[in-house]
Amino acid sequence: MSRPKPSRHAPEEVDTYLAALPDDFRATLQQLREIVRQIAPDCTERVNYRIPIFRLKRDFVAMSAASKHVGFHTMSKAIPAAMKDELGEEGIWISGTTFHIKPGTGLPVALLEKALRARLRELESG
Repeated sequence: MSRPKPSRHAPEEVDTYLAALPDDFRATLQQLREIVRQIAPDCTERVNYRIPIFRLKRDFVAMSAASKHVGFHTMSKAIPAAMKDELGEEGIWISGTTFHIKPGTGLPVALLEKALRARLRELESG
């Protein structure tokens, strides 16, 4: 059996992932999805490794639901480190390359947009 292509665009897989979540998790991740699409309208999306992944020429960012939080996976070690203080002020904690956000608390849109733009710059620079 062949592996699905990482460049495939399968938004229905993300829709299915979100539909299975409790309302507060689904709403938070749907808002995050919309922010990603606004910053990177040409990205493709799919579910891989059991989480939604957004891709430009390579994997861009991802998101996930855990038992008590949602994850925004920056796929960058530098971005969370650079934004640590700002994120802490918003009640977001960091683990590795991931921002952990309590669902239903409202997303810090400006900070997420800042992280996404920084990730775009990383991808553009190689």
